[in-house]
Amino acid sequence: MTNLDDVPQTTEPEMSEGGAPRLGQTTIAHEVLLTIARLSALQTPGVARTSPLPDGVDRIFKRGIEDGVRVEVRDQSVWVDLYLVLKPGYNLREVSRAAQSAVRRAIEEMVGMDVVSVNIHVEDIADLEKERH
Repeated sequence: MTNLDDVPQTTEPEMSEGGAPRLGQTTIAHEVLLTIARLSALQTPGVARTSPLPDGVDRIFKRGIEDGVRVEVRDQSVWVDLYLVLKPGYNLREVSRAAQSAVRRAIEEMVGMDVVSVNIHVEDIADLEKERH
């Protein structure tokens, strides 16, 4: 779980009956970061789907392996690796940059954590004719 106590919050704290702010903590499951990154990438025009992580990629935690997403959190900062299959006919560089931007923006806006990097690994180009049959 990621502890968000050190992340600046934009909401006003709840007040207790005595008028003092009620303090607590917010934690975000690692799977939430994986889901945000995966869904943001999949909404990018030109992205067909995610690809399972290759065998050589660190698989200690086993989370996100099948989803094609690897997220690491250190000191309230996030590093993301996305393994994608892109649609044919799109500029790979433009799709990659758009996916990077979408993932960075989604994590920063939804969770309030700094995103240090979003690395895109283009694993394949989708064969749309083959997938239809």
